[in-house]
Amino acid sequence: MKRTIFETEHEQFRETVRAFLIKEAVPHTADWESAGLVDRKFWSAAAAHGMVAFSAPEEYGGAGLRDFRFNAVIDEEIVRTGAVGDGFSLTNDIVLPYYLDIATPQQQERWLPGITAGDTVIAIAMSEPGTGSDLRAIKTTAVRDDGGWRLTGSKTFITSGIQADLVIVAARIPEDDGGGFGLFVVAAGADGFEKGRKLDKIGRRAQDTAELFFADVFVPDADVLGEPGSGLHYMMGNLAQERLSMAVVATASAEYALETAVAYASERTAFGKPIGSFQANRFTLAELSTKVSIARVYIDRCIAAANAGELTAAEAAGAKFWTTELEFEALDTCLQIHGGYGYMEEFEVARRWRDARVQRIYGGTNEIMREIVGRSLGL
Repeated sequence: MKRTIFETEHEQFRETVRAFLIKEAVPHTADWESAGLVDRKFWSAAAAHGMVAFSAPEEYGGAGLRDFRFNAVIDEEIVRTGAVGDGFSLTNDIVLPYYLDIATPQQQERWLPGITAGDTVIAIAMSEPGTGSDLRAIKTTAVRDDGGWRLTGSKTFITSGIQADLVIVAARIPEDDGGGFGLFVVAAGADGFEKGRKLDKIGRRAQDTAELFFADVFVPDADVLGEPGSGLHYMMGNLAQERLSMAVVATASAEYALETAVAYASERTAFGKPIGSFQANRFTLAELSTKVSIARVYIDRCIAAANAGELTAAEAAGAKFWTTELEFEALDTCLQIHGGYGYMEEFEVARRWRDARVQRIYGGTNEIMREIVGRSLGL
């Protein structure tokens, strides 16, 4: 079914993004996976090509493009080219909105130029040992001190945690200091801020993921995002776009898996004929094709709704859990059709299969997403 949400400028941007990724990212896949992180020189080059923080105001180095269709183009081309790393979706879709929507003009003037130039890597630290998807269970605390706050606690599963120069830290504020939650920007090298080990993951090996520790870290009032106590409200407000970003990636990944499976089933033979001609495989791919088409139409509608400011938390949660489940189903089917070869690292489907597994976990587990949708029904 023909897509209708993109304009000429989006397709021109897509061509630029695809060419850049094929030249500057894809050839380095093995090196980045081995190193466990993406070279920062690549990030600077991507920023120079207008692919980093392009929604920031022009006076701070961005393009002022608050149009999620451009975000979707990058997310889709990362999948389609096979480039590794989560830096684009993390920066453009998840973390940057905090700096655009709740940072003061003075904070934006200090932080945005480095972000748009690719010189400042940003991250957000919500997850903690033992809390998982339950943000209200955060134990990291921020206690009032003269001219600022003292931050104490630990975070885990933090994407870009090793390379991050600025980390937005979600912390609980004691009742004596007003209660609620706050968002505190901590710079790498701050006294008491320690980056732990780079976590060894099953998949997404090129994306550094870290543990972070905060021991009485002083955060001046000038580095607090928004109103202290309103942190949970800010986080919940941004989660819809974060989950839409994951759904965009999942849908593109499912499309890749379907296309790859169909191509292989058309070429690989067994008992003298293509394996796609066997009814079991043909029916499996027919059903998968229909599901992927349905996902594409719905996600494009979600992108349009997000641009119009109409995407609800429940809609984003439903999109996230349904498409990420479909993504893994599609990749698992693709791997199965490849037989033993699909389990070999030399076949790209093997990497994509293991990389996709975490999609059902991060951004809120799919069980939590179902809970959000269920509650929206009044249940």
